[in-house]
Amino acid sequence: MRATKRRPVVRLDATGARRARADTLAGEEPLEIRVAGVPYSITMRTPGADFDLVAGFLVSEGLVWHAGQIASIAYGAGVEPDGSRSYNLVEVRLAAGVAPPNPSLSRHVYTSSSCGICGTASIEAVTRASRFAVDGDGLRIRLGELLALSERLRDGQQVFDVTGGVHAAGLFAVSPDGQAALACLREDVGRHNAVDKAIGWALREDRLPLSRTVLQVSGRASFELVQKAYMAGIPALAAVSAPSALAVELAAECGITLVGFSRGASVNVYAGEQRILV
Repeated sequence: MRATKRRPVVRLDATGARRARADTLAGEEPLEIRVAGVPYSITMRTPGADFDLVAGFLVSEGLVWHAGQIASIAYGAGVEPDGSRSYNLVEVRLAAGVAPPNPSLSRHVYTSSSCGICGTASIEAVTRASRFAVDGDGLRIRLGELLALSERLRDGQQVFDVTGGVHAAGLFAVSPDGQAALACLREDVGRHNAVDKAIGWALREDRLPLSRTVLQVSGRASFELVQKAYMAGIPALAAVSAPSALAVELAAECGITLVGFSRGASVNVYAGEQRILV
């Protein structure tokens, strides 16, 4: 399975010129997630870093919060219509003593690329508490470093370079003097998937909580992205576009620094201004 696919396209311009060619598009395939042998969710994703995606999804769902709670992640058996092996099923085996998910909270409908909350069985599942606190993290980031993150994220977007059709999420580790270094970058057609892939990488590397980290995303800051940051112990979230009102309320309640329109020479700080060194 590939992150990109070639498809024919006809290009038309205002002069009436017509040119047929092949275009490179972002891949999008369903991924079924099974936990302890039970189907838990199906999400549409760009193939690649699937195990990171699943691990991050489990963190966001509150099922796990450190690497030792997952015994194994593996592709399940299956074949495509052409007879090739399918990579659209991932099975998670939890470590001994880790509680399996509550069947009543399983997502019984497709989770779309644009909205990971759709299909959650109960509203209480959305507002689950994090195992990590973000207050007292000591994170301080220089404004110049913060302003540069969106461009540094864009520079690392290899799939976007050839398709123009994926979101990105980057984890930037911040040093005590306020400098930021890229630790992980992930891309996906779904902004929530890109974040889950980055968080899942951190879980599998046993780096949670991400207490001295800024999460930079390529799109807007939704309520769900703030929630994912909170679940991973990330104290700061920066977005290229605007946040939603509910995202701002959640960030303020949880103590997360939330920045929008993070590009160019200025940013809008909606919560947690104390972490930014001007």
